[in-house]
Amino acid sequence: MTKPQTLNSPLDDDDEIVTLWGLVIEGYLATHQGLMDEIAERFGLAPAPFDILLRLVRSPEQRMPMTRLAHEAALTSGGFTKVADRMVAADLIRREPCDTDRRVIYAALTDHGTEIANKARVACAEILRRRVLAPLGPDTAIGLADAMRTLRSANGK
Repeated sequence: MTKPQTLNSPLDDDDEIVTLWGLVIEGYLATHQGLMDEIAERFGLAPAPFDILLRLVRSPEQRMPMTRLAHEAALTSGGFTKVADRMVAADLIRREPCDTDRRVIYAALTDHGTEIANKARVACAEILRRRVLAPLGPDTAIGLADAMRTLRSANGK
């Protein structure tokens, strides 16, 4: 006869660990959706263009190779091309050829794109202070970021 397993931690229970992960996802999704709703309301930016603007404004020379930018933004090349086309039409970015490798095309911020990206970055920080930092406090928010960094590293990114 086998002995029933004794639980050392509530997280040894299958339902508890699944619930814990569900809460992490639900918290992230609710927070992210609130952030994106406010950014869309203030700047008319969908999530992908907003992400691209933030990546570019924080990059050297405010430009990146388009293939790298698509990868970092988790977009397919076709999906990225559509987003980039809309961003070019909105005068947020321009395409620039590389001087040393004709296979490389950069996405670079326009003056208008830089202005919007800087304003959106400031707004994003304000929104995150209200939606993340205020409810969690600095220590928990930093701990959460550290935990997510650990998960990202442990799971292949």
